Amino acid sequence: MILYEYPFNERIRAYLRLEYLFDRLFFFARPGDPKNHQIAVGTIFDILDAIERTDVKSSVLQDIERQRLQLVALRDHPSVAQDALEGMLRDMEKTSASLVSQGKTGQPLRENEWLVSLRGRLAVPGGGTQIEMPSYYAWQQKPEAVRCADLKSWIEPLLPLHEGLQIGLRLLRESGRRVQAVAEQGTYQQMLAGKAHQLLRVWVDGESGIFPEISANKYMIWIRFSTQDGELKPQQVGRDIRFEMSLCA
Repeated sequence: MILYEYPFNERIRAYLRLEYLFDRLFFFARPGDPKNHQIAVGTIFDILDAIERTDVKSSVLQDIERQRLQLVALRDHPSVAQDALEGMLRDMEKTSASLVSQGKTGQPLRENEWLVSLRGRLAVPGGGTQIEMPSYYAWQQKPEAVRCADLKSWIEPLLPLHEGLQIGLRLLRESGRRVQAVAEQGTYQQMLAGKAHQLLRVWVDGESGIFPEISANKYMIWIRFSTQDGELKPQQVGRDIRFEMSLCA
């Protein structure tokens, strides 16, 4: 099954974008070819751009605190695994403390003159060549261990935010219940009667070649299933489609 997710608001949209960027960052920051590390460096700057446009840190702290208070209310509940609950509460408190104590997320990166200069160069197409910035090319020729150590030090100021996002998105996703559904003639609609949701998750058969085009708000969900022609242009499916979905609040 292939999972697609759709946010109901801009806050969750920002979380999902950052989750995608962190996933890409950790993949390309692993030991390997210097070209992979080029992508890792560029992704660090993408994350800085994303968190400068919105106050993600404050939103994450508020979400963690709201979720923490909900979990605290489950202490001594007979159907709750108390060890797991206490472990999650400790993780939330530790992450919140790290976010609060570090100040502005990624500030050490903004104070690194070389990274600031490189960030400006990479904003220009082809600006990272040896012609434009020989020092960047020289860094790429350094031993793999040196490059990985540098990347680790640059990623470290971003880790508390990543941990906060992981906690918030994990609890949000676990709040939904996965159910079976059918899209008649490739289209599915569901009225929500104004009930607040934050995330819609849709699973489709990975071998079917179809994908959902989703629109949703607090009143309704609308999903249209499509496939792709030889030029990858979406073509709406005209048959019934079985899929699974989860509404997360």
